[in-house]
Amino acid sequence: MDKLVPSLPTPLQLLTDDIISKAGIQLYIKRDDLIHPEVSGNKWRKLKYNLDDALRQGKDTLLTFGGAYSNHLYATAAAGKALNLHTIGIVRGEVANEKLSPTLVFCQSQGMKLVFISREEYKRRHDPIYIHELLHSFGNPYFIPEGGSSALALRGVGEMVEEVHAQSGIRPDYFATAVGTGGTAAGILSVGSNVIAFSALKGGDFLERDIQMLLENRQETGKLNLQTDYHFGGYGKWKPELLTFIRGFHNRHAIQLEQVYTAKMMFGLFDLMQKGFFKPGQIVVAVHTGGLQGLLPELRQM
Repeated sequence: MDKLVPSLPTPLQLLTDDIISKAGIQLYIKRDDLIHPEVSGNKWRKLKYNLDDALRQGKDTLLTFGGAYSNHLYATAAAGKALNLHTIGIVRGEVANEKLSPTLVFCQSQGMKLVFISREEYKRRHDPIYIHELLHSFGNPYFIPEGGSSALALRGVGEMVEEVHAQSGIRPDYFATAVGTGGTAAGILSVGSNVIAFSALKGGDFLERDIQMLLENRQETGKLNLQTDYHFGGYGKWKPELLTFIRGFHNRHAIQLEQVYTAKMMFGLFDLMQKGFFKPGQIVVAVHTGGLQGLLPELRQM
């Protein structure tokens, strides 16, 4: 893991503006987007112990799942190259003659073998029998679930919570995070902290079940508040209103958000503040989960 040295602890910044002041809360942002130039944000945290386990087992290949714009595939490909491990990405949807996304182009540049499967087959990504057959067909590589969300991932994410406590001495009333597969939210909950989770997916109610499954019926966990109304059309989708918010947030706080995950979370947080969701004096830490390689070109000009 020496070739994947992170920049730790990542900064914890206090945000101030009129909306936050009116809500009467303290809002911090945990800058995990600065943890590593390629394996950024929650992806570094979630991959950390999975990669340790792969190396301990003597595996030379990693296999995982993701979509065409998957931050997880991007991070896994970069980590694999840094550790001299082969990587295989099982990608949702056939490419046919379509142009590869910038994310997948990067993955290929890092040596990742891309295997495209139908969306119907992709739905089997949690099926143990399917996974067993798939791994066997590729010579039994080390398997990392979609999004890196596994029991080992929870341990890495939990360390972020302790890092916040060590940096600031505070115990937030809530951590806020965007959610795709639920691993980051589950990791925070696993160490007893409360989470407001903002689904980046349309129809994200199922995420509550997935998060609880990752927690494996642990008794001492934080409380989950799942928000499903800030998806802006679904995964990988957005509306002009969200892009306007990204630009305004950057102008006020000099922090870049991206349109797939972090902007939806922060938009939701500011909306909840304006609706009186929080009690005056409460402390919230929003986790910047990185993913800036997927930023829209028109937002890179800011």
